[in-house]
Amino acid sequence: MPSHDTRLPLSRRGFLLASTGAAAALALAPAPAHAGARRPFGRFGSPAARLTPQTLYIDPKGRGDHTTVKDAVTAATGSGWTLVLAPGTYRETVAVDVTRTEATWIGASEDPRDVVIVYDNAAGTPKPGGGTYGTTGSATTTVQADGFTARWITFANDWLRADHPGVTGTQAVAIKVQGDRSAFHHCRFLGHQDTLYADSIALTSFARQYFAHCYAEGDVDFVFGRATAVYEHCHFRTLNRTDLAAAPYGFVFAPSTAGANPRGYLVTRSRVSSEAPDAFYKLARPWVPSSDTTARPSLVVRDTWLGPGVDAAAPYTNMSDAFPWQNQRFAEYRDTGPGARITVPENRPQLTAEQAESATREAYLGDWKPWREEC
Repeated sequence: MPSHDTRLPLSRRGFLLASTGAAAALALAPAPAHAGARRPFGRFGSPAARLTPQTLYIDPKGRGDHTTVKDAVTAATGSGWTLVLAPGTYRETVAVDVTRTEATWIGASEDPRDVVIVYDNAAGTPKPGGGTYGTTGSATTTVQADGFTARWITFANDWLRADHPGVTGTQAVAIKVQGDRSAFHHCRFLGHQDTLYADSIALTSFARQYFAHCYAEGDVDFVFGRATAVYEHCHFRTLNRTDLAAAPYGFVFAPSTAGANPRGYLVTRSRVSSEAPDAFYKLARPWVPSSDTTARPSLVVRDTWLGPGVDAAAPYTNMSDAFPWQNQRFAEYRDTGPGARITVPENRPQLTAEQAESATREAYLGDWKPWREEC
């Protein structure tokens, strides 16, 4: 198992347990002293000393160009803008359309727990004009543009099933990413069902995405979609549930890779932990959406520590019996931990050493090398 920071990230669930009310779950998270009251933008300049003419500063206390991320995105028309976010909680929904390419968002304190973009729509939440939001519409943040990069930011959806017992559409997306060359470094993705939607703009578009040193938590299908996505040095944490009496509580990955796409999700040098009872979670199930019944979900998990929360005997299951997981592209390689024990070999497809040579970030991402990017 690779070395990791042993300090457990302060999760969305942790905020909820520590707070006296759901409204305070994220908003009242205190900013540490290093955030600096007099330097809200840290080493990244200020409105009086911009990094570049295309840098905008966002601060909910009014010390920047804008107080909301949405207003800054609206102002940043065209390509190549940098948004520097001061510590704070930004309770809003934000969308980066296809025209706003090569954007960079930076959490100024360089600690993702300080900068939180959060909202609480779910798929079944009624829309003001009628109908409901649906899964895509529930996203707190939506990124459609190519070339997007985020560092040190938390993307969250704090909608809770317990607060809405009459709602059946419980998908609540923290972020939906559709653009090619989308990179996230040291970010957090907090939610329950459908937290991180790593997707593409169209069925024929093979969007490449990269997540490094990130943290994602949830319960049902909380990392899902059809992108070609690499997760490197990431921590995935499954949440406990009090609304279910028996396993499974949920599923970590639910890829929906297009059949024509040779590569889906690659998880490497990462870990999967759990706050639920042992073996109460499946590692993955394939999502073959009704809009693309030719999908062949693809997932490779390699060199990754799987905790006891993963059902080692049967880590995969079907989302629909019409599309058995055995007919999809699921495989592992050199995983460790109690959740990686091979007790029923037919339930744990393994790559050969030769096949593993093609299961690398370089093979998945081609000529794009986001791990070399500096901030």
